[in-house]
Amino acid sequence: MIEFRLPSLGSDMDDGTLLEWRVKPGDAVHKGQVIAVVDTAKAAIDIECWHEATVHALRVEPGQKFPIGQLMAVLREPGETEADVERQLAALAQGGATTAASPAVLAAARPPAAPVAPAAPTLAGERRQVSPIARRRAAELGVSLDGIVGTGAQGAVTLADVEGHRAGAPPVAPKAAATPLSRAQEMRRVIAAAMARSKREIPHYYLSEDICFEPATQWLAERNRGRVPAERLLPAALQLKAVAGALLRYPEFNGYWTDDAFVAASGVHLGVAISLRQGGLVAPALHDVPSLDAATLTRALLDLVKRTRAGALRSSELADATLTVTNLGDQGVDSVYGVIYPPQVALVGFGRVRLRPWADESGVRAAPVLTASLAADHRASDGHRGALFLSAIGELLQDPQALDAPASTEPEPPS
Repeated sequence: MIEFRLPSLGSDMDDGTLLEWRVKPGDAVHKGQVIAVVDTAKAAIDIECWHEATVHALRVEPGQKFPIGQLMAVLREPGETEADVERQLAALAQGGATTAASPAVLAAARPPAAPVAPAAPTLAGERRQVSPIARRRAAELGVSLDGIVGTGAQGAVTLADVEGHRAGAPPVAPKAAATPLSRAQEMRRVIAAAMARSKREIPHYYLSEDICFEPATQWLAERNRGRVPAERLLPAALQLKAVAGALLRYPEFNGYWTDDAFVAASGVHLGVAISLRQGGLVAPALHDVPSLDAATLTRALLDLVKRTRAGALRSSELADATLTVTNLGDQGVDSVYGVIYPPQVALVGFGRVRLRPWADESGVRAAPVLTASLAADHRASDGHRGALFLSAIGELLQDPQALDAPASTEPEPPS
């Protein structure tokens, strides 16, 4: 028996609201399959399953809000029968010896919480909060979203609202309540709480280094010659490759601080800070960055930005980041000193590339330069190692041709 629970999608997530199930009891599921859509303070997220199994029972109803770690569904492992699973569930519920009954399992046996009071229709000129699946279903049915009462988080219109409107079900009159926070306000509140906790609990230290970006600029100009704008390689792709390469040399920056100890990650999955049009930001992960060349990484980055802003992310993209990279160069910022996103232990920031005086063995000249910064957790590393890590990023950016080649994802021997 497999207990499928709501995964943590970051330190700024405490709970979620189920928007829809994409499976039903009796369905076979496989690794990586999206089986549910959950609304969080940031977006509607596709929740993936990482087991080969069969759905035995669903324990959460659409519209129900519940905390991370709560039992969402019970799955049958290959070879298990319905009777096998029912015996295990009975033993859990009775405190039997099979396994200890968890609070989430016991909570799942209780009746679901009362649904959240629906919000009134949005006034003219306001942006509707509509889940992606509800918007698609409304378009399929030719149903106008105007006037549909939203019963989801912060008054969002859910799939059930659209189906109920189509069937002619009378809307439930909203109860008098305080004005709900908009999604942007809720996201800002959640981000603020997570970052405040990070600064309280993590002993940050900060370092920065100026990096000559001239070789990278020249290489990009050559590679982009003749390419249409939509296919041009981005400077950010080389920056991400350099960070990933440095992490292979200094793996103490690539992992998590959990249970009062550092746990090294098995892969290099870089979180990318992406601003949202309605305010706030999300930092989903690009997976296995060392194995990607610059062209593939550029396409993956552009796709990730597009899906983030469209609210079409998967749970693995929010949960897997091993280090976050933030880039505010396009906003005219020379340097950025970020706050670590726990349980990660480091964050790398890049400022804008601009002409500055640069001196090397060939003399003094005006060259494109950017500032790279590091925010790191002093429990997992020290300033000496941080300086070596930043230096490695700069060194790798001096040879973009070698940097572009896909690399092994195995950490290099300690240096």
